[in-house]
Amino acid sequence: MTNAALLARRQNAVPRGIATFAPVFADRAENGAIWDAEGRRFVDFASGIAVTNTGHRHPKVIAAAEAQMKRFTHTCFQVTAYDVYVELAERLNALAPIADAKSIFFTTGAEATENAVKIARAHTGRPGVITFTGAFHGRTMMTMAMTGKVAPYKTKFGPMPAGVYHCPFPIPHHGVSEAEALKALDFIFKSDCAPDQTAAIVIEPVQGEGGFYITPQGFMTRLREICDAHGIVLVADEVQSGFARTGKVFAIEHYGIEPDLIPVAKALGGGFPISGVIGKRAIMDAPDPGGLGGTYGGNPVSCAAALAVLDVIAEEGLCARADALGKRMLERIEGFKRANDSHPIGDVRGLGAMVAFEIVRERGGNDPDADTTKAVAAKALEHGLIVLTCGFYGNVLRLLPPLTMSDAQLDEGLALLESALKRAA
Repeated sequence: MTNAALLARRQNAVPRGIATFAPVFADRAENGAIWDAEGRRFVDFASGIAVTNTGHRHPKVIAAAEAQMKRFTHTCFQVTAYDVYVELAERLNALAPIADAKSIFFTTGAEATENAVKIARAHTGRPGVITFTGAFHGRTMMTMAMTGKVAPYKTKFGPMPAGVYHCPFPIPHHGVSEAEALKALDFIFKSDCAPDQTAAIVIEPVQGEGGFYITPQGFMTRLREICDAHGIVLVADEVQSGFARTGKVFAIEHYGIEPDLIPVAKALGGGFPISGVIGKRAIMDAPDPGGLGGTYGGNPVSCAAALAVLDVIAEEGLCARADALGKRMLERIEGFKRANDSHPIGDVRGLGAMVAFEIVRERGGNDPDADTTKAVAAKALEHGLIVLTCGFYGNVLRLLPPLTMSDAQLDEGLALLESALKRAA
């Protein structure tokens, strides 16, 4: 079956509201590569949007899932509990930078962030939620409201649920300093939602869809102080940044603070659908029995795969590997930026192997060039590299290779990216 034939079937059977970046259909995948329906190979710098940190079909993850499938695939944890759910909760409670933690599991990242809000509201008895411009927290009604970007996530879907307020995210080269962001937060407290009516402040240590902007250390520290002063729950959304991607198991570990709740998903399952919330015991126990859950939440096959993912991260040293991959990517991209034969590159940034750079209109400037960014990604795909765009202004290329990818394959992908930038010049 050709990609074109499959695309025609897709267009006839699947609504246009779900977009697909690449007009190719995956047939098989192995570690850091994907082969399409026509047998063409692609270097994967997307990892299913930061899901396959342990690579496609890691043998240990597949073996754990297969072993669990031979036992049972579903009972619903709310009907008949099972050991792998409890074991995974124990493992995450021990790994999380929270002194006395409990964990609950769901299926998607949006479920995790939405349930973090439910837990925070139950604990505080308050309605208000503050998030940030550029943030992405999901596509449910509540998480759409939390998301700090209108198009395409909120277009035609309003009105959004009440009680959610957006504070500017500090990005100095786009005109928002830490001081200005904190001043805006104070304005929210004074004009829209008083501190004693605020249940949670939700922030990504590294913004995902927003453009891989790294939360400044001083800003995160100040948020912890503000939350402590007013009894507000600080939620570190680690759906995209978690599980060794940034060189730590959790990106919030870079900040030396203790969050109250950590929503997780994506890479936890190594390709199997699972999400969760890890949090302080007193906060996690606030909802009444039956108030939390979901039919497929913490599916046993996904829990077994997640336990194997945690083993792989530890046994293969993937936190250190993320740092090494990130250093290699940043060095090459800085080289692209200095070259005169490729399209102008603006800010280059990364934490571990969560790396991104901006495409701008003029060398040395910050004016976003979203059209060229899309063109670069398309040209890269033509020549065998999958790399995704993101960003509040649509001008960011994000690099998310599997942490198990070899240096040789990483270099192959970077060479393809360099070629795409030159063709776009």
